[in-house]
Amino acid sequence: MNIFGLFERRVGEAVARLAADGRIPDGIDTGRVLVEPPRDPSHGDLATNAAMAIAKGARTNPRALAEWLAADLRTDPRITDAAVAGPGFINLRIAPHVLHDVIRAALLDPAGYGRSGQGGGASVNVEYVSANPTGPMHVGHGRGAVFGDALANLLAFSGFSVTREYYVNDAGAQVDVLARSAFLRYREALGEEIGAIPDGLYPGDYLVPVGRGLADQYGAALRDRPETEWLPLVRAAAITEMMALIRDDLSSLDIRHEVFFSERSLKDGPVDEIGRTIDAMRDRGLVYEGRLPPPKGQLPEDWEDREQTLFRATEFGDDVDRPLLKSDGSYTYFAADIAYHRSKIERGFATLIDVWGADHGGYVKRMGAAVSAVSGGAATLDVKLCQLVRLLRGGEPVKMSKRSGSFVTLREVVDEVGPDPVRFMMLFRKYDAPLDFDLAKVREQSKDNPVFYVQYAHARVASVFRQAAETAPGRALDRPSLAAADLSALVDPSEIELALRIAQFPRLVEAAAAAHEPHRLAFYLYDLSSLFHALWNKGKDLPQLRFVKQDDESSTRARLALLGALRGVLASGLAILGVSAPEEMR
Repeated sequence: MNIFGLFERRVGEAVARLAADGRIPDGIDTGRVLVEPPRDPSHGDLATNAAMAIAKGARTNPRALAEWLAADLRTDPRITDAAVAGPGFINLRIAPHVLHDVIRAALLDPAGYGRSGQGGGASVNVEYVSANPTGPMHVGHGRGAVFGDALANLLAFSGFSVTREYYVNDAGAQVDVLARSAFLRYREALGEEIGAIPDGLYPGDYLVPVGRGLADQYGAALRDRPETEWLPLVRAAAITEMMALIRDDLSSLDIRHEVFFSERSLKDGPVDEIGRTIDAMRDRGLVYEGRLPPPKGQLPEDWEDREQTLFRATEFGDDVDRPLLKSDGSYTYFAADIAYHRSKIERGFATLIDVWGADHGGYVKRMGAAVSAVSGGAATLDVKLCQLVRLLRGGEPVKMSKRSGSFVTLREVVDEVGPDPVRFMMLFRKYDAPLDFDLAKVREQSKDNPVFYVQYAHARVASVFRQAAETAPGRALDRPSLAAADLSALVDPSEIELALRIAQFPRLVEAAAAAHEPHRLAFYLYDLSSLFHALWNKGKDLPQLRFVKQDDESSTRARLALLGALRGVLASGLAILGVSAPEEMR
């Protein structure tokens, strides 16, 4: 039950009646009409911008139009007051039975409350993590992994058909460096003294098992062969082991992808997909041979004034046209990325979401241009750039890991604090803002630790239900029985405020899914938990507000119904974020 959608439709009916009465023109576009929580809760329960949104089309003063709409809305038994404010806002107060219906809806169907047909089953591809398979994941990778996974959960909850995808960067120079690093560990496994790892190779101990595996498989057979012979074998083995390591790191956060797409397969598969993509673009006039002007500022050393094969990126919003071939005739990374995104479109995805690190910001515009071009405008690309994570312990930066040789691994952090704090805290700040992750603070049992505060709210609700069962063993606590309670006993402003916030859940989910922003849900759950904890503390000071009252079964059952609705929303919200909803906390 989405009361915001319900009253948006009601406002639309009021607009239609004004048109039918001839007071405004017929057929006015109401697409910008919103019903939302007022900025100041003292103004009402809901607010609408309807008068201001349609005033121009109605050729009427917005304030006067608001008065007409408010008069119509006051006739609705679900609305107790409709007051015009400012330039034409209408603040609404809703009848208690509307909130009672919300509580019952959330109570009776906790798994379904907040779900919608918003997505209509549309296919969405969410590509996230896509870390180079050159070692274990670090904390920065973890932020993109959690964000992408929570976003996929959110979209699935909202009715989209979601595919979670990982782009394996198994082509290019970095995996050759990985192979040479693994070959050094292979020689070490054969008994050689390799000394310090040379600069430019990966020094982490995580490659030691790869070297041992190569020694077990090949013995000494690879040691004296030329690099051209051993490199492909060692590279394939190292990538396989690194991807197994990455999958294991992700599984510690309960993150699993349905598709692992190999970059190398674009060129070395049955069909040269990069060449096929360039040919298709050339056939549509999207590719030409030409020269690029020199970049502004100091020229890079490798810049060449030469004729190149170029994509007409500027025709699709980019700053310059982009090369598709290098001077040696090989494909650019961008050409491979175009072919990869074209494959997503050919697989039936019209909505593509890529989650990248902050260092890829300069790549967004050209990739958006490419998707628009190769799809003929039929597909959209939304790139989310996750900012850096600074790892702290008690406010002090955490030093590098022995395991990786250069950074603290994601798995070390998960093993130390657990998956729930990692997931929640990665989402408790907007993805495009830097994040400080303090290993000490996420284990505090206080309001200052958001994940504890939200999980504790769920556990506290569960404790109330245990108390209710213990103090009256025959009391019916099943959902249908509680839904049948007389909810008119919920009259305290704190109870009504909590019910109103529960009513916001469907709208919040819908807005977060539309914006591709799961952090909104983390903020909402914290605010919702704050209202509950405040009500709990109020009951400690005012016995008449306690959830379970031995001498007042009517108010007890009404409050248990409210808490049952709250419990379902907390559990659903935490599940979308991939965080557990504990029944007890010690």
